[in-house]
This record gives sequence, structure tokens and C-alpha cells, in this order.
Amino acid sequence: MPQTPAYKRVLLKLSGEALMGDDSYGINSGTVDRIVGEIAEVLNLGVEIAVVIGGGNIFRGVTPAASHMDRATADYMGMLATVMNALALQDAMRRVNLVSRVQSALNIEQVVEPYIRGKAMRYLEEGKVVIFAAGTGNPFFTTDTAAALRGMEMNVDLVLKATKVDGVYTDDPKTHPDAMRYQRLTFDEAIIKNLRVMDATALTLCRDQKLPINVFSILKPLAFRRVVLGEDEGTFLHI
Repeated sequence: MPQTPAYKRVLLKLSGEALMGDDSYGINSGTVDRIVGEIAEVLNLGVEIAVVIGGGNIFRGVTPAASHMDRATADYMGMLATVMNALALQDAMRRVNLVSRVQSALNIEQVVEPYIRGKAMRYLEEGKVVIFAAGTGNPFFTTDTAAALRGMEMNVDLVLKATKVDGVYTDDPKTHPDAMRYQRLTFDEAIIKNLRVMDATALTLCRDQKLPINVFSILKPLAFRRVVLGEDEGTFLHI
């Protein structure tokens, strides 16, 4: 019996660290291939997918390595790292015949397309995966904020925050085995309890635009698919 997705268009927020696998740095090809397989499962349901990708596996502007750098310069370096990750993700998709397009908030036209909202919307309607790189194109804003912004611009039904933990917990489940997973949370609860689901700017944007978020584990097989089918997977944040 065919399964009907609960959402027509979604945005997947992938951290750069998600691409590392068990490595301490860089891009693990096996991990990227597995993530692409998860994306393919959801595409096969007829869901349109946009992706915002981070760069923390290569460089982050807030790490000790950047502590003596000008913050704006460090953030631009982090944006360039997201472009590298986007190209790696696109190449992995190409190998399994998934059609994708990379659009960057920074103009690097010899490598990737510039971000153009109308073109991105058309690509999604054509069934292509659109990978957004370089965050918002501005320093001092995280890729979480970029995910909220692009999600609103693309008129998605849901933002999915892919993490290494299967939802939001009352405490760190690694150090507190009795920590409980929240099945549902309001944006205000997440902000007041300082649960660090996403940064405060991203949460506020999604709250104000009534754009729900689902936090789930990208390491859990088929979790992405289960979220899109509307099953109890991860933590659902709502107004």
C-alpha cells in the first residue's frame, strides 16, 4: 500500500559535522553516500527537497582556530567551507542519478550558481534537489538562520534539523541516561528553556512565520522518511 507524505516540500538542514561520519575532520564519502540514500528515499515519495548545508567539518568562524581572526573574515571562510560540502553532496547525488543544483549566497559563478529564488523554486517543482550554500551570504549569521530564511523563501511546509541525536531531550542523553525526549515543543518553550534546538534568530523567524521544525537523527536509518510521512520521529516544534 503506497504511503502518502504529510508534507509536499521540505527543507533539510545538514550540519557540516554530519558529513564527517566517524572521522575527526573533512568529508567521509561513505557517510555522504548514506545521507544521499536517505534523501533518495524521500524523493521517491514525491516530496520536493531543499538542503541547507553547514561547514563545521572544514572550518567554523567560532572555533578556537579562528579566535585571533577578524570575525567577518572567519565567517566568510566558513561560508566557503559550505560550498565545498555542497559540491561533495551534489557529486554523490550525481553518482546515483539524482539531479541537483547548488546555489550559493556568495557569487562563485565558475563553480556554482548564484542564489536566485525564482530559479530555485522552479528546480524544486521539477523534482530537482536544491542545495543552498554559503549561508545567508552575510557574516554573523549561522546556517541555522539560513535554513529558516531559505525555508520561508521556498515556501516549504517543514524545516528538518538533522542532528546526531534523535530529538530534543530534557538533558544531554549521553551524560543523563534518564533524560526524556520531547515529542512536541512550542517555539516559546524551546526559547525559554534554552534548549539550543537552533540558534535564537532561526527559532524566532520560524515562530513568527509559523514554519514548523522537526529535529531528528540523520544517523538513524529511514528517520528522514518517517518524519516526512508524519510519524513520531524526533521532536516537532510548532507555534
